[in-house]
Amino acid sequence: MPRKSAKARREELAAGDPVMADLIERLGPLDFATRLRRRKEERPADAFGALLRSIVGQQISTKAARAIYLRTLDLYDGPPTPEATLELSEADLRGAGFSRRKVEYVHDLAARVVGGELELDRIETLGDEEVIEEISAVRGLGRWTAEIFLLFHLGRPDVISGGDLGIRRAIMIEDGLAAMPTPKEVEKRAERWRPNRSLASLYLWESLHAVPE
Repeated sequence: MPRKSAKARREELAAGDPVMADLIERLGPLDFATRLRRRKEERPADAFGALLRSIVGQQISTKAARAIYLRTLDLYDGPPTPEATLELSEADLRGAGFSRRKVEYVHDLAARVVGGELELDRIETLGDEEVIEEISAVRGLGRWTAEIFLLFHLGRPDVISGGDLGIRRAIMIEDGLAAMPTPKEVEKRAERWRPNRSLASLYLWESLHAVPE
């Protein structure tokens, strides 16, 4: 089956929901690469690097995550690898800005890849839920991290992260709700966006940063 064009996905999304139609009209054409550039977020091209970057960014601001990530890169001779990561001490990673808990997460990720428990070289062949299951087995990497990996690294077209605070807040604003919807309510709300929930996610995130002209 031919891959849908970005324009076709926008039109399909707009046709299924007037709220999305309004967002698309207000924000214009969007794509994930543009969002990353605007937010100055680095998403490494390799799977291990992408997951490492996700750990760095957990529960801190985009600005702080970028600074820590750049300091982390200085610890390596070249792109980060699982083997090189296992050679980094807690002091090395703490010096770059990692918490003790995140040091554990990074080392567990690297150990699972080196030991063959997490086969990143075949992860592209797995279905969305299989990817979530594999990544969630790593200490500190839950469903949200796996969904962000599906969205930004694997480019899967139909992913919604019901637990993402930005998405929940955007739905609250756009739907005129008194409170943020629960993750389950987000998933139910997103049914009408299938099979373009990833694109819907992008528009919801961008709606929080849009500046009226």
